[in-house]
Amino acid sequence: MQNINLELERYIRNLSSDENELLQALQSESQERVVQPQMVSGHIQGLFLKMLTGMIRPRRVLEIGTFTGYATLCFAEAMEEDGIIDTVEIEDELEGIQTEFFARSPHGHKIRRHTGSALEVVPGLGECYDMVFIDGDKREYPDYYRMLMDGGLVHSGSYILADNILWYGKVTAESVKASDLQTRGILEFNQMVKDDPRVENVIIPIRDGINLIKVL
Repeated sequence: MQNINLELERYIRNLSSDENELLQALQSESQERVVQPQMVSGHIQGLFLKMLTGMIRPRRVLEIGTFTGYATLCFAEAMEEDGIIDTVEIEDELEGIQTEFFARSPHGHKIRRHTGSALEVVPGLGECYDMVFIDGDKREYPDYYRMLMDGGLVHSGSYILADNILWYGKVTAESVKASDLQTRGILEFNQMVKDDPRVENVIIPIRDGINLIKVL
């Protein structure tokens, strides 16, 4: 959790609903088995995503960037039995831990895992999504947005959630190096959303920031 003192973070965790055993195990396995385990969505953000999914009640969810599948399991748990989540991860070395934990979940049958570039995989899936979670390559956030909005992959009433939208505070830097393509991608994305009359949005400062976008 970014930009919050440890005492307050501890208070938030202690006074929020408990993390279930499967997610606890996945968190531990991620710490032991993968590089950059801090990329896991984690308990508080996972709860937020689960509760938001329960409110929106999507039948089709797209996740761009699976990592070890923590957020995927949170979405799946909150979806109806006939719901489907397509989750796309470019790093094939993560397939093992994803497959293991999806199989252990009673909601694993709702998950369709895909390996490859989301920009190549998603248009071929033939779906229109009620909710999308973007947590892939930050350089490609503007391209993901164009793919979704211009490619007919979302509809009026769909929600798009973009993670890491504050990018460790780098978005407020006075200047960004030309070589810092990730920060530039986030900045371009945030401005695209703000300027797009087809949507309304709010940036929520949970963890590293989520841009919550509703398609009008």
